[in-house]
Amino acid sequence: MGAGQGAAVVADVGSSGPAAAVAAGDGALTYPIPPQALASFCARLGHAFTDPHLLGRSLTHRSWCAEHAGFASNERLEFLGDSVLGVIVTDEIYHRHPDAGEGQLSRIRASVVCAPALAEMAVELGLGEVLLLGKGEAASGGRERPSILADAMEAVIGAVYLDGGPDAAGHLVRRLVAPRLADAGSPDHKSRLHELVAQQHDRQIRYDIAEDGPEHDKTFQAVVLLDEEPLGIGHGRSKKQAEQAAAQEAWLALDRRRGDAPAREESDG
Repeated sequence: MGAGQGAAVVADVGSSGPAAAVAAGDGALTYPIPPQALASFCARLGHAFTDPHLLGRSLTHRSWCAEHAGFASNERLEFLGDSVLGVIVTDEIYHRHPDAGEGQLSRIRASVVCAPALAEMAVELGLGEVLLLGKGEAASGGRERPSILADAMEAVIGAVYLDGGPDAAGHLVRRLVAPRLADAGSPDHKSRLHELVAQQHDRQIRYDIAEDGPEHDKTFQAVVLLDEEPLGIGHGRSKKQAEQAAAQEAWLALDRRRGDAPAREESDG
């Protein structure tokens, strides 16, 4: 979405107050979001809105509405987006895992359709930068609050669904959840590592995480430290992916030290 289209959503940030919140002519609401930030967000989102007011509403928190008459919050779009997300993810995992039972499919879906995962997606898109929040909510760190980010992420998905239909929503959701679905189908190396270390009393594990790249295209490196000794390094497109890779390497290293090399390592497939 270009800056020109974004201008339909944006009011002059320097003019605040009820008069600035109403566009001249048709009386449609405008949303005081910095044009450059909005254009950058839409580029990361990968959807050009035909109805930019849907985008504006999806970014409007109820705390903003309490301070600005005439605005509606993003809660209805959040409700819709929650259902859209669930259907798309369910369809995706059903076809990705043709031999999985209902219980396994439910666990995979729960790992993706949850507030922490949604908040991570919102951070990757830089959604917090363009949220409309009340003064108190903004001052108390609302742009980084996981619950607010997760709800807004669902609202944006709902707005994309209404604006572009199922295909547009499906493209967005599948792009956002693909790395997380790959993680969900992999062995839980972190649990295996912690079980192994638990057999050795008074030993401590922690993870050091480093990240690289722009907000919308980050890569992560995780280092597992056992009693402050580096034991495994892993890389991935998400923190979870990097931690799992590092834990796998650390588990193998510990197992070799014990002289019990596994006959066959589990497949990640």
